[in-house]
Amino acid sequence: MSPDITTRPIALVGLMGVGKTTVGRRLAKKLGRDFYDSDDEIELASGRTVAGYFRDHGEAEFRKGERRVIERLLDGTPIILATGGGAFIPNETRKILKEKALTIWLKGDFNTVMERVSRNREKRPLLRVEDPRAKMRELMDIRHPIYAKAHITVPIARGPHIRTVHKVIRAIKAHESETA
Repeated sequence: MSPDITTRPIALVGLMGVGKTTVGRRLAKKLGRDFYDSDDEIELASGRTVAGYFRDHGEAEFRKGERRVIERLLDGTPIILATGGGAFIPNETRKILKEKALTIWLKGDFNTVMERVSRNREKRPLLRVEDPRAKMRELMDIRHPIYAKAHITVPIARGPHIRTVHKVIRAIKAHESETA
């Protein structure tokens, strides 16, 4: 692990489709850390898919379970955590993330995010609506000001995810030198 990279857990936040999971896996490999995806961990803990959990119990119950899983994962071990798109929105979960991890908002533009999420809408319960583009605009309008509370903002790069990984590493180093 690079000596100028935080030893804190790193949590990636942002809308669905910005590449939190893919960037997170590659970042973990580059930094020699374990990687976790909060949605995968929720599915393991609950024995159901995220979409199934939403359908059967609703978003409010899903968010409670999500908070418990995130709190368990952020035990001080220097992991990389990709969070679900809505994980950073509830105050209580955001507080846990900001206290126990270095939070990084992967910020995507509308067209890039829509292009990515259009490939697999079935896995995205919030986009199972008549007009997914309008829903995404609504989510961006509501969530972007909240995501902006993350410690670091990194605009995602078009093209290979490794470009975003390198941008994240540079942003962490810059943040670490500013706060040292």
